[in-house]
Amino acid sequence: MSKLSNNFDTICVHAGVEPESVTGAIMTPIFQTSTYVQDSPGNPKIYDYSRSGNPTRTALENSLAALEKTKHAVSFSSGLAAVSAIAQLLNPGDHVLVCDDVYGGTGRLFRKIFAKYNIDFEFIDMTITNNLESYFKKNTKLVWIETPTNPLLKLIDIEYISKLSKKFNAISVVDNTFSSPIFQTPIELGADIVLHSTTKYIGGHSDLVGGCLMLNDNSLAEQLKFIQFAGGSVNAPIEAFLLLRSIKTLSLRMKKHNENALFIAKEIQKLKIFSEVIFPGLEDHPQYSLAKKQMRGFSGMISARINGDYDKLKTFVSRLKYFSLAESLGGVESLINHPETMTHASVPLEHRKKLGITSDLLRFSVGIEDAQDLLEDIKSAANF
Repeated sequence: MSKLSNNFDTICVHAGVEPESVTGAIMTPIFQTSTYVQDSPGNPKIYDYSRSGNPTRTALENSLAALEKTKHAVSFSSGLAAVSAIAQLLNPGDHVLVCDDVYGGTGRLFRKIFAKYNIDFEFIDMTITNNLESYFKKNTKLVWIETPTNPLLKLIDIEYISKLSKKFNAISVVDNTFSSPIFQTPIELGADIVLHSTTKYIGGHSDLVGGCLMLNDNSLAEQLKFIQFAGGSVNAPIEAFLLLRSIKTLSLRMKKHNENALFIAKEIQKLKIFSEVIFPGLEDHPQYSLAKKQMRGFSGMISARINGDYDKLKTFVSRLKYFSLAESLGGVESLINHPETMTHASVPLEHRKKLGITSDLLRFSVGIEDAQDLLEDIKSAANF
């Protein structure tokens, strides 16, 4: 769209959408159809079947591509469906480097599903850059990173990893879910593919499940679109519509998430109930300088360790009023999660212990409520 600026406030409202051509409807319609009438056999007007294409999903993919400033976006029925699509680019005998603190569902998919096809997934700490090159092999085809990671909020140097991957002809993938396109643009830092669970910040209202891949490479895009079509893991039109609706407020919401989380993180450092508070926007974060370099904001995720046993943690969580105990993140409402027993329960025990995903760890998804109300909720819950 020629009228678009580079400002995310404008991109979010206008990218990928045009008034509907027949009626002039300002909102993209929900094209709730499975099939399309053809002009003659094998000669469809535009679309032939909604698994292969749907006007509502096309508008969504155009909008998603604009957000990450890429040529292509491929939308899926879930974040893990998008992860699976990338894994299906691999062949038996390939080697994949994965950041050690990866989302539990991603690690489970790699370990339990794709590893049995003789694909070697190696999980390593990518925050330590001085020996990363030694992990690459002749058959390394893919490098998978999250930054910030889930749930320990470790940061990985996207530009460095992308350059190293190109040196070894490996595809670099960045899961950008925690940052959202508003605060981080991995493609501009050299990444080949950007992944989002659109269930999270892009959806933003805890009412849908989705995923997407954004990229510039034409050949890779065609392969991923074929996997999307052949596997059938696509958004329903209503979900595509809801995501388009949500994107319009993404920039505004992310600013509030960031503002609230920075305030909360600084304030709860003062509370005796927490032995450690982890947030990329805190100056004592190990990769604070990297956060300032590659992020435009720190997003809304905070992790913290309870100063006490598991019973104390459960008591604290049970006393919260505005932070609901639930999996997922990125919604307008605040959530709290216990990674060891919830989102990361599928991570092998020894690997969890090595990472520090232990019984004392909590993960806060800070919503867009009044920040002082959220702080008072935490303080009140801690007062026992």
